[in-house]
Amino acid sequence: MDNDLVYKIALTQISGIGSVLAKSLIGYCGGAKQIFSKSESFLQKAPGVGSLIARNVKAFNDFSQAEKEVEFIEKNNIKPLFFLDRDYPVRLKNIPDCPILLYTKGEANLSPQKCIAIVGTRKMTEYGKQFTRQLVEDLVPHDVTVVSGLAYGVDIWAHKECLKNNVKTLGVVAHGLDRLYPALHAKIAKDMIAKEGAIVTEFISGTIPDRENFPKRNRIVAGMVDAVIVIESAKKGGSLITAELANQYNRDVMAVPGNVGNTYSEGCNYLIKNHKANVIESANDLVRLMNWDVVIEKKSQSRLFVELNDNEEVLMGLIRQSGEIGVDQLMANSGFSSSTLAVTLLELEMKNCLTTLPGKRYQAL
Repeated sequence: MDNDLVYKIALTQISGIGSVLAKSLIGYCGGAKQIFSKSESFLQKAPGVGSLIARNVKAFNDFSQAEKEVEFIEKNNIKPLFFLDRDYPVRLKNIPDCPILLYTKGEANLSPQKCIAIVGTRKMTEYGKQFTRQLVEDLVPHDVTVVSGLAYGVDIWAHKECLKNNVKTLGVVAHGLDRLYPALHAKIAKDMIAKEGAIVTEFISGTIPDRENFPKRNRIVAGMVDAVIVIESAKKGGSLITAELANQYNRDVMAVPGNVGNTYSEGCNYLIKNHKANVIESANDLVRLMNWDVVIEKKSQSRLFVELNDNEEVLMGLIRQSGEIGVDQLMANSGFSSSTLAVTLLELEMKNCLTTLPGKRYQAL
């Protein structure tokens, strides 16, 4: 049994400890396992922790649920991802409240070069269906991965259209991986996994899809992507929460405009009216916003005799390998601090080795 994993899971079960405090403790103590061996007075000094949380940590002594979860993971071919692991979604890692642990079923790349979320109402109209169908079809040449929540309505329609068009799709759920909610979508989830997709959650087995779990699920959806597209939404609903979170995380948000007075266009029209979303009328709008249609003129001759230092060589290697890469992924893959990364990127741009694209993305010249 993976003892380190037991401690990581146990940390998520301690009362009062969320993602932010868990990361504070891990950083202060040097790892999840070390947290449980530190004194109460030591734990109190961790940023944001205090006496109550320190007492809760020291009072925790029942690791049976965590051990049971490790057995479940091993038996069901589930891949746990700690937030410091290389395979943890790069975009998600860079939001302040990312989960310290994810549980995934499937072999999908969770940090693809292009990744969007398609979300919306559970009471989808024919207008929303037609738009989603055309959007997914038109995105096929761009090799985009689509994230959604496997719920009724827009979510499941987006997943189905992706499967039909061989577009990789990821489902983020608000419960443990011992079940699939709604159960009616279990076959779709299995097909997604078979086609290089995945099901993702932060919840251990036995967790039911309680109401309070869905906003937590929505932050993962918003955090994993470059852009969130709201197809249809009423004035209130989970997709508006996802859009709000995406704005907080500095992601692009797009919304499909609809008829004034149409209940399931009110949310989209509200986002557009209040400058919380860009208008999307076709896939071309997304492609332009994300700069996926930019073709960089090669300037190989100008770089023939450019000398690069070690840091610059590392970054150029990563950029060339990816073709186009975001700053978050560069930081994760290079291991550079934010200041070192910023200085090195500036030097490379001045040497005419790369160009900056919208959304803090870079492409080699």
